[in-house]
Amino acid sequence: MTTSERELTRLRAITRVMDEAVGVPGTRFRIGLDGLLGLFPGIGDALSAGVAGYAILAAARLGAPKSVIARMAGNVVLDTIVGAIPVLGDLFDFGFKANRRNLRALEHYLAEPVHARRSSRALVAGTAIALILVLVLIVTLALLLARAVIGVFS
Repeated sequence: MTTSERELTRLRAITRVMDEAVGVPGTRFRIGLDGLLGLFPGIGDALSAGVAGYAILAAARLGAPKSVIARMAGNVVLDTIVGAIPVLGDLFDFGFKANRRNLRALEHYLAEPVHARRSSRALVAGTAIALILVLVLIVTLALLLARAVIGVFS
């Protein structure tokens, strides 16, 4: 078994434990340690992000391009930030499965490098554009609110 194959086997095992270790009785839904750790505010999300960070480092060692690494990092950041929100974040942790998404992105890259690079670039660019638009919307709403408040007191 090559080093790459050992690394992928290790990542698959980590993903299984973190995202789908236990089946929910009566459903096809599976939960893992990531969702359970998310129930512990702060420390649980930090531990989960640390484990997910290992997969990102492994992807870099396996030669994944920056666009795939950025996509994987975005999944971890989203999982960590939303996961920190009480109750909603816990539900999100059980459903989003960042480790599974990251493993798929890496496997896709290893199987079809050109297509994976292109789709990851598109996703990263689309996400950046969406974040810029949200930021512009927030600033616009803040300015409108400030204008309205100033108008009330003038």
